[in-house]
Amino acid sequence: MRATDPVRGGGTAGDLAVLDERVAACRACSRLVAWREEVARVRRPAFASWEYWGRPVPGFGPADARMLVIGLAPAAHGGNRTGRMFTGDRSGDVLYAALHAVGLASRPTATSRDDGLVLRGVRVTSPVHCAPPANKPTPAERDACRPWLLNELRLLRPHLRSVVVLGGFGWQAALPALAAAGWDVPRPRPAFGHGVRVDLGGLGLFGCYHVSQRNTFTGLLTPDMLLDVLRAARDAAGLPG
Repeated sequence: MRATDPVRGGGTAGDLAVLDERVAACRACSRLVAWREEVARVRRPAFASWEYWGRPVPGFGPADARMLVIGLAPAAHGGNRTGRMFTGDRSGDVLYAALHAVGLASRPTATSRDDGLVLRGVRVTSPVHCAPPANKPTPAERDACRPWLLNELRLLRPHLRSVVVLGGFGWQAALPALAAAGWDVPRPRPAFGHGVRVDLGGLGLFGCYHVSQRNTFTGLLTPDMLLDVLRAARDAAGLPG
């Protein structure tokens, strides 16, 4: 399929539920389709009893979210297994514990789509919806997936007041999508950095190191650093703690 197919699939989505269904059916990137399906077929021994999702993973959270967290892509044995963003992997363990700590998640853990987790005023998504080999999508795959993020932003726009972007890859994907969705993104585009805050004319954009194992295990991103960014974005969105 051509890289422009997501526009036809997602461009007329009237609400997030419809968009999420279309995201989950996308087959635009042959390399990612082959990888996610192979992982779902072979499985990790620890999850041999699971029926893997093995499809693109849509965003997770309420349609009237005032805050959005943008990651990178689903993990092969996390979201690609469970079918929900940041669910069932170490990165998700860190993120959801922090969201719970600042009052934006009903529980600190995320294990499956039916675990009862509810997000309060925040939605979680990514610029690439398929698990990529070595956790590294290509720029072409990022660009092919951008229409999904653009449509998600357009649907969230009436309520959205803050965005937290986890990592430089997500930052580079988010800025053009935010601009295309109608926000005033400065030129030249602001550089990514942890703790960076940019005012996009009523929308607060926050940079944060990704919650990857590499960053959290080495101390590049500490729990306090993550909490500081999430609290700032929560407050910018006018959400209660």
